[in-house]
Amino acid sequence: MEKKEFKAESRRLLDLMVNSIYTNKEIFLREIISNASDAIDKLCLMALTDPSIGLRRSDFEIDLAIDKEKRTLTVSDNGIGMSAEELEQNLGTIAFSGSAGFREQLKTETPENASEADIIGQFGVGFYSAFMVSDRIDVVSRKYGETEAHRWSSGGADGFTIEPAQRGTQGTDVIMHIRPDGEEKDEYSRYVREYPVYKLVKKYSDYVRFPIKMLLPRPKEMEGSTPEDPKFEEEWVFETLNSMVPLWKRRKTEVEPEEYDRFYTENFDDKNVPQKVLPISVDGKVSYDALLYIPSKAPEDYYSDEFRPGLALYSSGILIMERCEELLPDYFNFVRGVVDSPDLSLNISREMLQHDRQLKLIGEHLEKKVKGELEKMLKDDRKAYERFFKNFGRQLKLCALEDYGAKQEQLQDLLLFWSSTEKGLTLLSEYVSRMKPDQKYIYYASGDTIEAIDRLPQTEVLKDGGYEILYFSDKMDEFVADMFRKYADKPFRSVLDGDLGLAPAEKKDEALYKEGLDFIKKTLGEKVDEVVSSSRLKSHPVCLSSGDGITFEMERYFKAVGQDMPVKAKRILEVNTDHAAFAAIDRTMTANPDKAAKYCEVLYNQALLIAGLPIEDPSAYTDLLCSLW
Repeated sequence: MEKKEFKAESRRLLDLMVNSIYTNKEIFLREIISNASDAIDKLCLMALTDPSIGLRRSDFEIDLAIDKEKRTLTVSDNGIGMSAEELEQNLGTIAFSGSAGFREQLKTETPENASEADIIGQFGVGFYSAFMVSDRIDVVSRKYGETEAHRWSSGGADGFTIEPAQRGTQGTDVIMHIRPDGEEKDEYSRYVREYPVYKLVKKYSDYVRFPIKMLLPRPKEMEGSTPEDPKFEEEWVFETLNSMVPLWKRRKTEVEPEEYDRFYTENFDDKNVPQKVLPISVDGKVSYDALLYIPSKAPEDYYSDEFRPGLALYSSGILIMERCEELLPDYFNFVRGVVDSPDLSLNISREMLQHDRQLKLIGEHLEKKVKGELEKMLKDDRKAYERFFKNFGRQLKLCALEDYGAKQEQLQDLLLFWSSTEKGLTLLSEYVSRMKPDQKYIYYASGDTIEAIDRLPQTEVLKDGGYEILYFSDKMDEFVADMFRKYADKPFRSVLDGDLGLAPAEKKDEALYKEGLDFIKKTLGEKVDEVVSSSRLKSHPVCLSSGDGITFEMERYFKAVGQDMPVKAKRILEVNTDHAAFAAIDRTMTANPDKAAKYCEVLYNQALLIAGLPIEDPSAYTDLLCSLW
């Protein structure tokens, strides 16, 4: 029996196939099963134009067999099979694709059936992935219409042999002699055990459209046992391992809501049923089916570096990527689900995608679908949208901060903020629709909680005027407003800003208060940048404002994340000159300047507390208060 050498730079190229193209050893079973499915497809297509073949789709299957003693894993099909010449051509020439050749032949001879040739194996290297786990591979094949079978055998790059063999029907057996374990325990032995092989089939080949069968051990209750004391013996049952028809390929009308929910909880590591299900089927420039889910709760690791986004990507029912991040933008990375398309351009190993137009088109369409579903939820079920926003609104805001241009336009009408007048969440568009005719700005106030913001002295003048204020209790809300600058040509304006665009209040005689304000500034020194008479305070004696630039909220945020601020927010002490506290300073500063200075310190520390800023020396502050008794 003559040993033949591989063509196409045999030794070096086979080494490349095994060690460079494939990054994951377990992928070999996907490739061998895909080849078996391709072989069955070819015979099915022939049967469409040749009734004499006498085979129906239900006659075909793929069988797996494990021999633990011989350490073999066999994948068998009853597809079209190969002649001796085809064995040499398809398996003896690395990177020769019999499937690609068959497709081209089909286009020439029966163009009406070419579109049905749904065959992935177009590069001819998938078979060689089996050498990652095998030290020898035997292929026994009998071509449809022929009586003789042949065995192709190879131990790797040293070449192969072909000899006559026996096989009862058409089809192919791929017999992989699994390597002994190396330094890593169970490195290869798991491929000759039923349960790990079953898991690989479910993971990568669950939606191959022909049944994949294997003998599996099942417990059998023995006669004479009782429910209280059951006795079992093991029996072996020939079972179908794969689902064959994926849920996303079925019509929506044929699927119960519970089936969608069960698929989600079983496949996406979430015990909670999803908030929203989006079945999608598209035929056009690029065809695909998708089943997307919006979770009802954010995963525990969602806002951490450990979270891995992405949709499961299939090509004709074969898993290509577990998590394809390119299919949705970052701001929709909470969406889970699967996408399946026959139109993808696969690279040589079928593990990654060439980033081509098909993938981009699918991604653009999915983005519109998700955005449209969220907009529909906003319109038709506001409470449901608010539940969604509670889970994932922060992600929308984070992404709005990353890229001002494109993302602002996509996201600005999906963001919610608390409204002082509506006592609930509102859209920016809704706020603008309620603005007073002469209102120049979108007003907002920042703080740790809604309740704390509502008590801010700086909000009094706006509340008294009947103006709506957005309450920014999320740390990044103020950054979003700063990034957006304006919405519908209405600028954002903090309640701490000097100019609120209101009608001018009755002018006070500043000369009456100048001496008292100067005394406060002199007493506090560099602790404050300015001391001014406030036009916004009504019942409160004092507050801090920051003027233009860095705000107190931004300062607190950067401190919380451990970043140094090159410039701190300005500290402008606004004093209610109509308040009794200022009157006490004014009348005491001449008669008892030490006591008046203590009043100034108290007011300053009160302003810090109101602004949510730390008191520099809490112990000294309490002593200061006690000294005034």
